Amino acid sequence: MRLGVLDVGSNTVHLLVVDAHRGAHPTPMSSEKTVLRLAEKINSAGNLSKAGADELVSTIAAARASAAELGCEDLLSFATSAVREANNSAKVLERVREETGVELRVLTGEDEARLTFLAVRRWLGWSAGQLLVLDIGGGSLEIASGIDEAPESEWSLPLGAGRLTRTKFSHDPPKRAEVNELRDWVDEQLHPVVKKLRKNGAPDRVVATSKTFRSLARLTGAAPSSEGPRARRTLTHTGLRQLISFISRMSAADLAELEGVGANRAHQLVAGALVAESAMRGLRVSELEICPWALREGVILRRLDQTNGAEQTAIMLKP
Repeated sequence: MRLGVLDVGSNTVHLLVVDAHRGAHPTPMSSEKTVLRLAEKINSAGNLSKAGADELVSTIAAARASAAELGCEDLLSFATSAVREANNSAKVLERVREETGVELRVLTGEDEARLTFLAVRRWLGWSAGQLLVLDIGGGSLEIASGIDEAPESEWSLPLGAGRLTRTKFSHDPPKRAEVNELRDWVDEQLHPVVKKLRKNGAPDRVVATSKTFRSLARLTGAAPSSEGPRARRTLTHTGLRQLISFISRMSAADLAELEGVGANRAHQLVAGALVAESAMRGLRVSELEICPWALREGVILRRLDQTNGAEQTAIMLKP
């Protein structure tokens, strides 16, 4: 079965095409990304601007055409925090449906956490034991913990790297006072979750997903993407702290020149690093692993789990 997964995020619209069937490893066949930065196109009234909606519609139409050309039997389309939080999201979704024929489903933050956790569990297997999974997106931070395929606990917090860059930094590079204030604020936001997780005891494995964590790991010495998804990659708390002292003094343009940092996300790297450091420090994590599978793979796996060998077009969001 050839599936297309269309992920409308805060920064990019990503079409991933895979060949897969139930019980098999999804094989990536094609990947197309379009940078829209939808979260930056929410106006003062809290609505996605007309220009932003226009770009979204045209990008989704193009993605659907690509998926058809590549022979996809189904297109699983979902949106995360940028669309979810827009006051006019219902109208935008209706317009997308009418003009492109694509039914764009809006995931809750908890949906994101559960589906990402599923992907990490399948990648690592049962021998990984009790998992703690962290995922920093553009708009939110997802945290999930558990020993099964479905997490026992999950949280979604408004601590995305893009969101914090827009709302907490007014200079490029940020002033030291801005960095310190953001660190303290993130600590406060994380405290209730950290307190609950620490009561549950230390997990067997702490795992992170997302482009932010991959970039931070690469900048602290992890293997480059050219070594493939199965190369073991880690991020240490010590290395992250040292990295923050370096990158927090660099402009977004200079950060974009570093290996492993995408130009479209360079401006939000410092905020993402501060969230990662706060989470690792609060949870007393000295080292975490980087998992190549995340939300998109979770959506694919859930879709395949529900087929029982028959065609089905709905994404089952909850276990």
